[in-house]
Amino acid sequence: MTNTEIRTSQVKISNGDLQIDAYLAEPAKAGIFPAVIVIQEIFGVNIHIREVAQKFAQEGYVAIAPTLFQRTAPGFEAAYTPEDIQKGRQYKEQTKAEEILSDIQAAIAYLRTLPNVQKDAIGSIGFCFGGHVVYLAATLPDIKVTASFYGGGITNSTPGGGKPTITRTPEIKGPIYAFFGLEDPGIPLEHTEQIEAELKKYQIPHTIFRYPAAGHGFFCNHRTSYNPEAAADAWKHVKELFQKNLQLQTV
Repeated sequence: MTNTEIRTSQVKISNGDLQIDAYLAEPAKAGIFPAVIVIQEIFGVNIHIREVAQKFAQEGYVAIAPTLFQRTAPGFEAAYTPEDIQKGRQYKEQTKAEEILSDIQAAIAYLRTLPNVQKDAIGSIGFCFGGHVVYLAATLPDIKVTASFYGGGITNSTPGGGKPTITRTPEIKGPIYAFFGLEDPGIPLEHTEQIEAELKKYQIPHTIFRYPAAGHGFFCNHRTSYNPEAAADAWKHVKELFQKNLQLQTV
């Protein structure tokens, strides 16, 4: 399915009175496809997140990327300058776990209204802040598979405060792959080991990938920390994960 012709659009997701902006990428051909929710970094649904959605669409998935900052910073999109990082962190600190989960559930409901989506085959992938968020979202019954990239704070925090996200590990419903760079100063090795230990403890199907020469953001080719070798290997495993766990249908 690689290099499938795709189409993209900006859409609105309804969550009660809240209208959430989202980016949709889907195969242009007729069919019924599994779906992937792509969760942003602190920089909004920027070019990197849109390109990830496009990569999934080219592989034969319907991909949607909802903005997580709709309540406080609608339309926010940034690059990777120190100023952008400061703004993104400010908006991230205003998020709350239950609101985020509600927004992701709304994205799931939206996907299920689309005639080309296989309703019971929805996964999620997230990066940086989104890597943390998808660990949370893996507890939703409708999320069948999860790929988490360098999600910081999973072991010692949760959006909006409260018990750390890692305490929700036994609620995870499906397989999860987690990807970390060993040169990431924000995610110590002991944190990744704690995550792995909890996943093992609760018998959650998982694999932890650790890349020795990679830092934070290694998957993003718009960042100075981009590591093409680690990114290519990680993408190979992501494709394997989703192909294995989201059964494809044809029409």
